[in-house]
Amino acid sequence: MEETITRIVTELEELRRSDNPSDPQIQPISDSTLSDLQTLLDIALSDDDPELMDRLYHELSSKSISLSNLVRPITSTMDLGRAHLALSASSVYLSLLLSPNSPVCTLFTPMAFLSLLQSIRRSLKHRPAGQSSHGSHVAGNKKRKGRSINQGSKNCAKNAIDEDCEGEEREFDIRVLFTVLERLELVIGLIHLDRFPDSLKSLVQTVAEIPVMGLEVCGNSGSYNKLTDLCSRILLKVFIPEHGDQANIAAEVLKSLSPMILQYKLQVRFFALGFVTNQMMSVAKTLEGVKKAVVNFPRYLVQKSPEKSEPRALAVESIMEVVRVMEFEDQIGFVDYVVKMTQGKASLRLLAVDLILALVTSLRDTLGLNSEIEVIDSLGFKCLEALIQRCSDSTAGIRGRALSNLSHLVGLLSSDERGRDVLKQVMGLGNASDKRPDSWVNEILMKRCMDEKAGVRKAALLLITKLIAILGSGFDGALLQTMGMACSDPLVSIRKTAVSALSVAFRTFLDERVATEWLHSVPRLIADNESSIQEECENLFLELVLERVSTVDSVSSLHDESVAKDTEMDVDLVFPEGVLCILKEICNGEVTPWVKKICTNLGKKKLMKPKFAISLQNIIRTSESLWLSQSLPIEKWTAPPGSWFLLSEVSAYLAKAVDWEFLNHHWQLFDKYGVGGEVQRPTAQGYAHEEEEGIDSNSVAWAGDRVFLLQTISNVSVELPSELAADLAHNMLKRIHEFNMHSTEVNAHVKALRTLCKRKASNPVEADALVEKWVDRLITEASTILEKYISGDSDAVGKADFFTPPRSETRKGKRVLAMSRSLSKAVTAVYTIGSVVIIYPSADMTTVIPLLYTIITSGNPDPKVNKLTGPEVSLKQTAPSLYIQAWLTLGKICLADGKIAKSYIPLFVQELQKSDCAALRNNLIVVMADFCVRYTALVDSYIPKITKCLRDPCELVRRQTFILLSRLLQRDYVKWRGVMFLRFLLSIVDESEKIRQLSSFLFNNILKVKAPLLGYNSFVEAIFVLNDCHAHNGHSNAQVSRAEGRLFSIRGNDENSRSKRMQIYVTLLKQMAPEHLLATFAKLCAEILAAASDGMLNIDDVTGQSVLKDAFQILACKEIRIPSNRGSPTDTGEMDEDGGDNSGASAKGRITQAVKKGLIQNTVPIFIELKRLLESKNSPLIGSLMECLRIILKDYKNEIEDILVADKQLQKELVYDMQKYEASKAKTTAAEAVAISKKAISFNSPGMSKIASLRHAQNKFSSKMQGDTQLASAMADAAAEATARSVLKEVNRGLQSPPLSALSVPKLKTCEGGRSARSDRPLDVLESVRRRQNFDLDEVN
Repeated sequence: MEETITRIVTELEELRRSDNPSDPQIQPISDSTLSDLQTLLDIALSDDDPELMDRLYHELSSKSISLSNLVRPITSTMDLGRAHLALSASSVYLSLLLSPNSPVCTLFTPMAFLSLLQSIRRSLKHRPAGQSSHGSHVAGNKKRKGRSINQGSKNCAKNAIDEDCEGEEREFDIRVLFTVLERLELVIGLIHLDRFPDSLKSLVQTVAEIPVMGLEVCGNSGSYNKLTDLCSRILLKVFIPEHGDQANIAAEVLKSLSPMILQYKLQVRFFALGFVTNQMMSVAKTLEGVKKAVVNFPRYLVQKSPEKSEPRALAVESIMEVVRVMEFEDQIGFVDYVVKMTQGKASLRLLAVDLILALVTSLRDTLGLNSEIEVIDSLGFKCLEALIQRCSDSTAGIRGRALSNLSHLVGLLSSDERGRDVLKQVMGLGNASDKRPDSWVNEILMKRCMDEKAGVRKAALLLITKLIAILGSGFDGALLQTMGMACSDPLVSIRKTAVSALSVAFRTFLDERVATEWLHSVPRLIADNESSIQEECENLFLELVLERVSTVDSVSSLHDESVAKDTEMDVDLVFPEGVLCILKEICNGEVTPWVKKICTNLGKKKLMKPKFAISLQNIIRTSESLWLSQSLPIEKWTAPPGSWFLLSEVSAYLAKAVDWEFLNHHWQLFDKYGVGGEVQRPTAQGYAHEEEEGIDSNSVAWAGDRVFLLQTISNVSVELPSELAADLAHNMLKRIHEFNMHSTEVNAHVKALRTLCKRKASNPVEADALVEKWVDRLITEASTILEKYISGDSDAVGKADFFTPPRSETRKGKRVLAMSRSLSKAVTAVYTIGSVVIIYPSADMTTVIPLLYTIITSGNPDPKVNKLTGPEVSLKQTAPSLYIQAWLTLGKICLADGKIAKSYIPLFVQELQKSDCAALRNNLIVVMADFCVRYTALVDSYIPKITKCLRDPCELVRRQTFILLSRLLQRDYVKWRGVMFLRFLLSIVDESEKIRQLSSFLFNNILKVKAPLLGYNSFVEAIFVLNDCHAHNGHSNAQVSRAEGRLFSIRGNDENSRSKRMQIYVTLLKQMAPEHLLATFAKLCAEILAAASDGMLNIDDVTGQSVLKDAFQILACKEIRIPSNRGSPTDTGEMDEDGGDNSGASAKGRITQAVKKGLIQNTVPIFIELKRLLESKNSPLIGSLMECLRIILKDYKNEIEDILVADKQLQKELVYDMQKYEASKAKTTAAEAVAISKKAISFNSPGMSKIASLRHAQNKFSSKMQGDTQLASAMADAAAEATARSVLKEVNRGLQSPPLSALSVPKLKTCEGGRSARSDRPLDVLESVRRRQNFDLDEVN
């Protein structure tokens, strides 16, 4: 050891002699000397012998070497040495402090301690030999200029040790680091760091970062676990009282650990959370300062939590890990803090929403489910209330997240009865003590289901799905309608979610309202473009409708047993709950088409089950037996509504499941007791009050049931024997020849008869011959009836004119009755001809067409038209039903024969234009739509005349026209050219809500995909057409008459007309891409504003002014602005499923530059020129121009100088005009606000003064106008003026002011230092003021 001590002392002497006073850099100690020192210290520590160290200190003292001369070279080595050498120096330094009889106070210095910590950091940053070259080499290759020296040589240059650089690559030994950390733990127990707060802070930060840096250095989990264990022990050492205030130290430790807790690295996060929840919580039990820091730690993590969804979820999980181990009182405090967070800024509200879910689900019995405490007093009650409030947050992301979390909680709590009761109490459902109305939850859900953001709508529907079991009887009808509307949402995912929610409600409740809404909303989705939705629709109909109906099979014996026992049994009690309601709603006219399509699809997929048909037959049989058991007349009986219809649909694929005896029995029953056409006959106009028999609702139901029965017979005819089919066909033909059936029955009989003929014949040729035979007979007989009626009507008119004396009333009544029956037969004959033409287009119509032509031209004064001998009086007036049916039958004939269509299509167009009968116009529109499909070229020239029906006075005609033309346009039978698109625009603002909804769907869904450029290409033209403006030289449409132009325009400068036009413009702008918005902006400036300044657009004309004003409004509206990339992270991609592409950010940036360039080159010069023109004419449009210019340049306030760089004077004038206009507008708005506040004063409590009311109103308006400083300033001026007026008014009235003691003012001491004495002097002063003359007030009454 003597030699070792000598070598150490010798080197220290050399280092002292080589020290340069002018150079602060201390030479580091050599590696060999470090090894000698370490060996010496290890022996001294192991033997615990102070003699060895005393000898070293004695030698140093004899050579006049102080301990600082020993510490400084070691410190220099820790600072400048290579990683392994610095770590060795650190170990030597710590060993010195731990050596026996060590002068710790002398050896320990803050700088040496900081160097020690820095050496630990550098050792962990050191890259092992196997990983040292690749990363730095790649990085060096990326930077070519000025990077000729690689990273390794740079590190070597920094070293002060004169050794080769290749020593830097020496393999890192983790054991040395373990030794250093173990000795550091011991040193912390010796040193009092309360005198060195910076050293303590650095120690905590370094030790907290060691697990992060050591993750890559440690080769296996065992080494890493040992490393983290050492760090935990060191951090626990800092809590001893000798190191200072424990609360501050704990706060510093937690602050250093928080980045590790909030990051993804699992091992690091596990260490940090484990240290806080285990070690620190154990210390906190005895140390109050540590406890205080740990309790506040979750709040600190809240402030540091990231806003992106995945890191935020990790932060919530970490926060809850800490909260779980806190005491109950501290948990309550954190819950209160989270509830207050829901009222903070957006990022805190979003985090609070997630924390509430975690708090309620993670903490023990937060809602008191397992205790006797009231729910309102429980820990989770406030959380749920706050969460429900956030469902109406102003930020979409928070609304959606709150709804999603609430649905998750509802799903968890609704699993048992106690949880459902708690939810009902929280939401105020059925709670009389709750001050909120029972429907408040429904109102929130309705608003969120119609939210503008897709994610919010989806979350609301998911919440409804979970709430269905809890809402129960509180399930609001309006909420059901909202869910039904969501089934037509533009987004596929929303439609799927809405269908699921509504189906859960239908599956849970067999309520009539739910069944009605489901059947009106879900089956129609069978026509959806998404195949998965179609399949879901089929499966749900199979489960919720057909399977429910099939349960009647189990009660089919009721008509044999129960009915005989109880003749008073109600039919609703016989069948399973909800079955009759479903069947009744299925036959609704709006549901029937979709049910037919669903049944067709299910049949093609062979999903129809025989039990469906059997159950429907059982329903009808049971209903009939129950009726007869009560001794009621069978002619008054009707089957449950919808049962025959559904049987007719399913029988097409279940023919073998339908009993022929059942069909034959009901056919005979209907044929025997059905009154046929007599109760359905159309009456002659003017004689309806003389009908001897009224139309019975049962007869109407029987007629409909006969139609469905005939369809069922047609479906099962393939299973009938030939003899039965022949007999049935004979009976049907006989019924048809009577011409006394309802029109729907005629169609059913004709179709069923054709099917039976095909069944009866042995081959197709024979079947066609049979059909042709009875068709010719039928047409001949119908023509005879029609001709007889025409001639009879003419004779009746002649006889009425011939007999001057009045005839007897009895003879007149009999004749009227006979004419009515004759008319009914003629109408049925005409309709029968049309039905026959549909099933047999090649039928001979030579005798029918002249008769129909006579009917539709009857009463025409033109002799060229009346070529046949017919009635001189128009049948349109005397027999409108026959007149309408004649047009329909002629249309069917034209569809079958192109030559006839070519001659008669102009007549149809002419009648469509001049007819005053809405029913006829509606039918003619349907006929013309069929002509468009069959004879597209012939009808194309008449399309503009057909589109005039879009402005028909009858809503039904407008809606029918819109639907039919939309279908033709989608199928490309009609093109979006000419005036077609422009005339469709007015449907957006139609008076009918249904038409507006259809129009919205057409423009927002169909055209957006099929023709996305249509609105862009026609936008400017639409402005002129909607204003009916012909004051532009380039936009005068000569093809459209002035009358048609007025019909398809919204003229006028009134507020209603402008708002309607603006609604149309906004709808078109919303369909445009950013580049098209830019182009539209340029087109408006070039074709309208520039045209006005150049004189091409006459601004003296009223319509020209309307066009110009519309252009200003469009340029100023927010829809034409290109959407920016700015936005809160809470409103970004996690809510909108159709979010934008991130890669388009650069494209948006380029578009923004293009907007600025276009604004400089085109917009501002045009505005300036137009402003001068309007000023010269003293036009009222200057205000609109300035408002538009102000909004356009609002986003370019910093660039105004660049935009108008060529004309500084003009720039000043423009800015001055804008400021002046803003100031005047702000003053006007403020005056209106003060006027409103004055009106509100009368509703205040008597104790509230007018001045206080005005101040309250000012504060209220100021809070709403935080961003508009000018408006706020004007508001303050107006409020001050109003206050002054109020004071002066009171003075003039002679009212006494209240004494100062009654006012809320600070009490001041007198000059004598005593309390202010009460005196009447202020009253004397005010009395002198009152004697003065009245002030002049310019009040406005």
